[in-house]
Amino acid sequence: MSSKNELPDELWRKILEIGIKASNFTYKDLCCVSIGCRRFHRLSNENSLWSYLLSVNFPNQIPSPPSSSSPKSLYKIRFEREKERKFLVHKRAVLRKESQVSEHLRKLREIEVRLREERQKLMSAVSELSNLHKVSQASVALNVWQPEVVRGRQKQMVEQCVVPVESRVRALEMEVKLCNQQLQVFDKAYRDEKRRLDTAKEELNSVKYHPLRDYKLTSNESHENQKKGKKLKTCINFPDKQGKTT
Repeated sequence: MSSKNELPDELWRKILEIGIKASNFTYKDLCCVSIGCRRFHRLSNENSLWSYLLSVNFPNQIPSPPSSSSPKSLYKIRFEREKERKFLVHKRAVLRKESQVSEHLRKLREIEVRLREERQKLMSAVSELSNLHKVSQASVALNVWQPEVVRGRQKQMVEQCVVPVESRVRALEMEVKLCNQQLQVFDKAYRDEKRRLDTAKEELNSVKYHPLRDYKLTSNESHENQKKGKKLKTCINFPDKQGKTT
């Protein structure tokens, strides 16, 4: 501590200026220095340092007209505006990603409906094709001697079929083939859309993740910080009260 007090203010001021201009000192570093002692607090609040930080951190903003506000106050105002702007940009990015996730979910539901309809069509065609094969086998069996009961049942099956069997079988076989092709197409589309959905969810989680958030605390977090601050203040003031009583 004695060596620090021996250095004049001009030298400490020069050290801070070099730190800001050459070593990329930020406003956080300057604020950290200011809590070291009263002397550092006074030196770190000088207008020349904050004026330089203003020109570096907010170069594109129109300089404010001369007023009673100090450069540090102007820096704080512009910093709060920039923080609010970044928060709104981040919020729009989150909403945009959430919209993309919702769109992917909607497309997935549409593909699921189409898949379900195509599977039902395939099952219906396969069932009808199976029945027609039975009718075709029954018509062939009529030309072969069989017991009268079996023959009567097969004859009834053939008579109930009102469409030409061969042409309908060919049509159903073509329909089954087309259904299988459509199912392959929808299945690939579903996998691709699911992959895009997973990617969008990962991007959304990445956008939402903020290890050091720049926006305001929620009410619960603010309440917890206030409680911690009161406890800390009580712990700091407690020895003073003891000293007064003694």
